[in-house]
Amino acid sequence: MRIGELAKLSNCDVETVRFYEREGLLDRPAREANGYRQYSDEHLTQLNFIRHCRSLGIGLTEVRILRRFQSTPDLACDEINQLIDKQIARIHEQTESLRQLERQLHALRDTCHANQKTGECGIMRTLEQAAEGEGCACHPEEKTR
Repeated sequence: MRIGELAKLSNCDVETVRFYEREGLLDRPAREANGYRQYSDEHLTQLNFIRHCRSLGIGLTEVRILRRFQSTPDLACDEINQLIDKQIARIHEQTESLRQLERQLHALRDTCHANQKTGECGIMRTLEQAAEGEGCACHPEEKTR
């Protein structure tokens, strides 16, 4: 199959296929006499594997490691478990960061009450004060200057 068909079957862009190939995540396909790439069902499986990993937020470096394990099925999977444990820890950190961001946005939102003019808006005043180096409701422990 050609690259367009592979992309369509895997529900991704042609440029994504080329990118994964350049990055060494997707095996290089054979070339036809006219230079066109000729992909196989194995490439489709590889591409779906990569995309599934990416859908789980797994980085390219880790996907590369998982692809190496995929090509050596007799190895112990301890390192794979460690890789996924690290991904879980990263997601936990991101979740905590997002919760903190949510609290900050709520604090910012609480500075303004509806039906005010922009010049009286607590949100705008808070953002402007922070830009001038003053403390703000959303970052009470920080000063920017």
